Amino acid sequence: MTECNRNSVPFSAAGRRQLVAEFSADTITSDAGLLLLREADRQIGLLDVLNDAIPDPRCPSRIIHPQRTLLAQRVLGISCGYEDLNDHNVLRTDDLWQVATDHPGCERDPERGLGSAPTLCRMENRIDRQTLIQIAAILVDQFLSSYPVPPSQITLDFDATDDPVHGHQERRFFHGHYDAYCFLPLYVFCESQLLVAYLRPSDIGGDHHTAAVLKLLVNRIRATWPNVRITIRGDGGFARWRLLRWCDHNDIRYIFGLARNPVLERAAAEYQSQVATAYAQDGQTHRVFGTLSYAAGTWDRPRRVIVKAEHLSGPRGGKANPRFVVTNLAGDARTLYEDVYCQRGEMENRIQEQQLGLFADRTSCHRFVANPFRVLLAAVADVLVDHIRRTALVGTELSHAQVSTLRLRLFRVGGLVVTSVRRVVVRLSSGYPWAGLFAHAAAILGRPRPVVNSG
Repeated sequence: MTECNRNSVPFSAAGRRQLVAEFSADTITSDAGLLLLREADRQIGLLDVLNDAIPDPRCPSRIIHPQRTLLAQRVLGISCGYEDLNDHNVLRTDDLWQVATDHPGCERDPERGLGSAPTLCRMENRIDRQTLIQIAAILVDQFLSSYPVPPSQITLDFDATDDPVHGHQERRFFHGHYDAYCFLPLYVFCESQLLVAYLRPSDIGGDHHTAAVLKLLVNRIRATWPNVRITIRGDGGFARWRLLRWCDHNDIRYIFGLARNPVLERAAAEYQSQVATAYAQDGQTHRVFGTLSYAAGTWDRPRRVIVKAEHLSGPRGGKANPRFVVTNLAGDARTLYEDVYCQRGEMENRIQEQQLGLFADRTSCHRFVANPFRVLLAAVADVLVDHIRRTALVGTELSHAQVSTLRLRLFRVGGLVVTSVRRVVVRLSSGYPWAGLFAHAAAILGRPRPVVNSG
């Protein structure tokens, strides 16, 4: 059996010369973009606030790895694409990682390294429910502080998704809709900014605790922005009459999808007949919009429902495709449906970025309370990355890029780390194609954060 030398990997010859790769350059990092992430954190103070919210029961005189350094490892690691704790068994000795996480012992003893996977695991598993609440509040505060001037109106998107479990974990349940054992996280976004990442067991409805979350959000937002106009948006799973009534009584605008049923279809029959007749004449897809007053049997009163009556073309005669939306917003039915309600589709991209780009679905701890903490760590990483995207990259070709693209072009960048008594220099390649964008982002992130006017 051939034994491979990890430090020497041969390749086919380049002309007359041998071509060999070696893993022997100890001072080269593959994550020079940590510099941008560290600067972004310093601009908004995110990790310091996170550290203050988490109690540390360890004796300060006996610890090697401060809690803030461990948190920085996890958040920066998620941002750079390292989803597993085991990745840090190697990253902990990287010179730039020690500097980027502000590890206090790296100058005295570089060989000591950052926290190992077991050390990070112990931190995750000592989190309690009260700490989760404190961290959730940080997300909302970061959102509020991101606006130098209070906005006149905001739209909050609510959505739930599935998070498959990893074996026989606490609070695992089978969810019929997703046909799998899973958790059921609830997310709330305002455009690209994440406000809520709440992991729940799946033995509940998608709207579970939505009213309580909304009340807390509204109270916190209006305490800072008393004159802001708030609109909430979601699919049919959130159109519950108690939530709608609370919104009506508290000056909250809403627009939710509404599941089809025979009563609604009969009420919209006139609209559907129009598009069916038009389809019969030319065989093309047709749609019209209208409004009607509707109250389900459990509702407290009738409400305005927007109807999209549509007949789709197809090889087998097409089919009817009616859609319904309940809202208390005034305005043209088509405009509200296409320009307001349908924009919630962007929420799917944001959730996808959470789970695929920032590994929020890596909820593999057996103890349930540790898994919401992992979801919140991914959310904190999202706040950090989105801050770079909204401030340092605004107006550039990466202003709307997914985190996977930012990681490829700005974060996972090779560099030579040269350390002396007075300086740490990271030398990037002269052929790095995104050098101008990297320098531009660094310059903006190095500025003081604008003072926030709370209104």
